[in-house]
Amino acid sequence: MSEQLSRGWQRPSIYDVAKLAGVSHMTVSRVLNDHPNIRESTKERVLKAIDETNYTRSSIARALATKRAMRIGVVVDNASQYGPNSTLRALENAARGEGYAISVFSALDDEALRIDAGVEDLVAQGVDALCVIAPRLSSLDELRKHETGLPTLTIKSEPDADMHTVGVDQRAGAMLAMDHLLALGHTSIAHLAGPLDWYDALARAEAWRESLVNAGHAAVDRVLGDWTADCGYEYGISHDFGDATAIFVANDQMALGVLHGLNERGLRVPEDLSVVVLDDFPDSRHFLPPLTTVRQDFAALGVLALQLIVAAIDDEPTPDYQTIEPRLVVRDSSAAPRA
Repeated sequence: MSEQLSRGWQRPSIYDVAKLAGVSHMTVSRVLNDHPNIRESTKERVLKAIDETNYTRSSIARALATKRAMRIGVVVDNASQYGPNSTLRALENAARGEGYAISVFSALDDEALRIDAGVEDLVAQGVDALCVIAPRLSSLDELRKHETGLPTLTIKSEPDADMHTVGVDQRAGAMLAMDHLLALGHTSIAHLAGPLDWYDALARAEAWRESLVNAGHAAVDRVLGDWTADCGYEYGISHDFGDATAIFVANDQMALGVLHGLNERGLRVPEDLSVVVLDDFPDSRHFLPPLTTVRQDFAALGVLALQLIVAAIDDEPTPDYQTIEPRLVVRDSSAAPRA
């Protein structure tokens, strides 16, 4: 058995990188921290040595050096939903790349798992900052009651006077969906909305109404859903669509149920009713028919959120409000209404 195997694998250290690159460990540290007074040739040697040794900067070492926990506390409202879950995973990936760890509290309506309990739990862990994903109006009301003294970011589509805010522009996304249907010639468009206590659902519903009114059409056929496929199925199989020729559904999970319900009812998509959605769930292109939807770039959202959180931790000036623009993805669930 080789000496290396008998000793077991050891995590490469900054000294291993320095030895391979032929520099001091302080030079490696300066490269890692993007110090400006480093020759480009030296920087290239160090970066090559980092790759060859598979060195990962220790978050514990950084915490000791900066007197920080190197940990961000994240409260997620209804983490089982696709949007909040995808945002959380994107934020975790971005944080890992910057040497930060994430502590997560999943907030529910249960008294012991409400957002205020989550804030108290995360603050007790000594996190450097707080982030709230997919908040409802009620959850932010709870958050505002807590004076934590920590940099706080909320991920939602509307600006907030009390904290930094980033999000996918939900209003613009809903407008893209509605503009697509209107351009196809639909004038009576129903809306299966999400719960209006959610900022995202409220923005989408308001954009649906505004689009129709601005185009000179009535905005009267709105039903409130709960984000689930079961809710969409009940809507699809039982709702009286009247003159409607299209449906704008607030998320892909409800749309899956809508397609099921319409199919059992004998209504065809898009021949009888077009269906357009906002989210672009990864499986949406495999629905029958594949969904026309508005895509949210959660990876970009996670990176942007992490950048603002770290800047706030470093006490650097940051914009109070930034958004990611969504993109329309046209598939087979939308078409011009039948003459």
